[in-house]
Amino acid sequence: MTPEALLANWNDAWRALGIAAPADGALCTALQHRYGEPQRHYHTMQHLGECLAWFEREKALAERPGEVALALWFHDAIYDVHAHDNEARSADWAHRALTDAGANEATAARVHALVMATRHDAVPEGRDAELLIDIDLSILGAERTRFDEYERQVHAEYAFVPEEVRLPRRRAILQRFLDREAIYATPRMHAQLEAQARINLRRSISSA
Repeated sequence: MTPEALLANWNDAWRALGIAAPADGALCTALQHRYGEPQRHYHTMQHLGECLAWFEREKALAERPGEVALALWFHDAIYDVHAHDNEARSADWAHRALTDAGANEATAARVHALVMATRHDAVPEGRDAELLIDIDLSILGAERTRFDEYERQVHAEYAFVPEEVRLPRRRAILQRFLDREAIYATPRMHAQLEAQARINLRRSISSA
């Protein structure tokens, strides 16, 4: 997405909540700086932009589109490759930011829950969580060139892990997605991405 499209998405999300976006754009800038950190290769502004582009196409499915959009902005806000609580810390940041901006507790809690759903450790519950997770996993159904780039990016983020450990772990992660009855829950994303995702996953698992 262009900088202008990113800013429009950001402002629209807050407007959908009935709240003005935090003054002076500092929060939006801080998030973009986070996605530009040097340890990131996949969890970057490229990934965020791809997610938000999918959201713009599919947002009519959302019950609370502003909450889904802001959950996407925050879902990888904290990304420490050596940590295991990135989603929790990102969700906490989102909760604080929303309450500081004047959102009520119910709204902040729902966004917190959406960010936590990106741990991918449970079946998403509710239309907004299903949409959010489908968007986060859209890369699995990308065309071959982009999927292969994604694979290189993920391996670069975890290059510090010995290959004999990293490759089996990666295969196991991908196999869990492949073993699902359906990778995508929303009808249009399932129709567009499911078949290609399964091709990508099988190829990656067999070659790893």
